[in-house]
Amino acid sequence: MTDARDERLEAIRTAITACRICRDMPERGPEHRLPHEPRPVAVISSKARILIAGQAPGLRVHESGLPFDDASGNRLRDWLGVTRDQFYDRDLFAIVPMGFCFPGYDAHGSDLPPRRECAPHWRQPVIDAMPQIELVLAIGQYAQAWHLRERKLSSMTETVRNWRSYLGSNTGPAVLALPHPSWRNTGWLKKNPWFEADVLPVLQDRVKKLMK
Repeated sequence: MTDARDERLEAIRTAITACRICRDMPERGPEHRLPHEPRPVAVISSKARILIAGQAPGLRVHESGLPFDDASGNRLRDWLGVTRDQFYDRDLFAIVPMGFCFPGYDAHGSDLPPRRECAPHWRQPVIDAMPQIELVLAIGQYAQAWHLRERKLSSMTETVRNWRSYLGSNTGPAVLALPHPSWRNTGWLKKNPWFEADVLPVLQDRVKKLMK
């Protein structure tokens, strides 16, 4: 059974690496296609009990091929209370963003949202291939919309503030809603001190237990 699962995951990894749907989808015009060569970034695991569900890689991650290989990743690792080596241990963490490729920048120089082609094609098959996941860290509004569905509230702040309700019993893994660890959210963190006071101790305790 383990060999069959490993083979399935390896087949998914290979298919993700080769994926070019955001560049080549024929039903969308050239103006909607990814303007650069895709470089899908995702860490699929047969053993990790924690899934980090982010948004999409930034330019630095696109260049390195390593998820959260930036200042946001440093802050996220601080939130989790883990080292860099632990964070990139495939047996401890699966890291699967809503969009696998860097989506580019908007007119203001900010990262565009995750490509909308990616999640409908890949999300459920990848989740189904990792039934051992016990905790999903839903980072940002796009991951929260998918993993919480109708339980997501009208704003990211209210969704994160409602974090306790998503950790209760349900039909799938527990979900912990988090803001994005980007420097752009530094102001949000200052305005919402309850996040670091109330959520981070629970997050770190859960992570520590699931890493054992």
